[in-house]
Amino acid sequence: MKNINWAKKLTSRKFWAAVVGFVTPIMIAAGATDNSVTQVTAIIMGGATLIAYIIGEGMTDAANVGNNVEVEIEEEQ
Repeated sequence: MKNINWAKKLTSRKFWAAVVGFVTPIMIAAGATDNSVTQVTAIIMGGATLIAYIIGEGMTDAANVGNNVEVEIEEEQ
């Protein structure tokens, strides 16, 4: 349980589908209207897209840090 890769988990479409699949029936059981359930689902999926984008860009930037250092060294020589 300690070795969860949260970056991978939060960018997983399956994870966010599971979150929606968990939240939706709870809202329906609590008496939420169809419109409310749809809005909450849209908010969760919109947030998931934003989180996935931010983490993905961060991972890409982190991977490119080493490449940029090598290019700068080559240009100085």
